[in-house]
Amino acid sequence: MRKWLPGVLILAGYLFSAAVYSHLPPRVPTHWGLHGPDAWGSRAFGALFTPTFALALWALLRWLPTIDPRRASYAKFGSTYELFVIATVAMMIVVHVLALGAALGWPIRIESAAPALVGALFIVIGNALPRARPNWFFGVRTPWTLSSDAVWERTNRVAGYVMTAIGVAVVVSAFVSTLSMLVVLLGGGAVLVVTALAYSYVLWRREQRPGRG
Repeated sequence: MRKWLPGVLILAGYLFSAAVYSHLPPRVPTHWGLHGPDAWGSRAFGALFTPTFALALWALLRWLPTIDPRRASYAKFGSTYELFVIATVAMMIVVHVLALGAALGWPIRIESAAPALVGALFIVIGNALPRARPNWFFGVRTPWTLSSDAVWERTNRVAGYVMTAIGVAVVVSAFVSTLSMLVVLLGGGAVLVVTALAYSYVLWRREQRPGRG
């Protein structure tokens, strides 16, 4: 059932679009900047783009494990991967509903709500990372994590802690100001990348020392 939950969510997104379509303005906001909406699209684009993109992404995420050279690993963390897929699709559909709601006049600040949802997704993924097993599409994939299962496990555990912390910070900062959220998101992203690269390399180098392995 969990494998089909993203499809149910996407269908719900389409149904919501159909229910409110006749009430949408001719031009619908499609992007929000620091000071509110700064790009618009047609009513049809606003109603259909996000659910359709979510559908394409769901299909891609279902297909990728079938071509992964380490696809056998998915049997060891299948429920974790499914959680990642569900959370990603759910975030997109909730943003879609909120965006159309804002176009309908609901009292919603998308420039705060959308980043908060992204932060929540970071928290979910951060908690899932330590349970990921070596593969080519989900988790921290560096030359060193892909060369050693032990390095993979330890790096993804640490990266999961860092990503969870970033997610919490993004959620909080999203309701302070859009600028502070961007600083936290970009700064946190840089910290995550540097941490993953440096930590996995250091662990791998330690494995290469004589007498280890």
